[in-house]
Amino acid sequence: ASSGASITVRDILAASQCQPVAQRGYQCMSCCRVFPTLWSVKTHIQHSSQEGYSCKVYYRRLKALWEKEHKEQEAAAPRV
Repeated sequence: ASSGASITVRDILAASQCQPVAQRGYQCMSCCRVFPTLWSVKTHIQHSSQEGYSCKVYYRRLKALWEKEHKEQEAAAPRV
């Protein structure tokens, strides 16, 4: 697992696909706050500890789990 992995916009979008927001904007899947742009969500995640949230930890852990799952799927895939 990559504990220092950076969170990308692609990671944020992938996480938010499972729960669409009724209003315009992007939702932080950790604290459920809604932001007007992807950039504002990414900035929030990067500085969440200063705001009293642990969103950065959540997204890092989520990304590590996705990477682990992807490696397991690759290992289980039949070789051609």
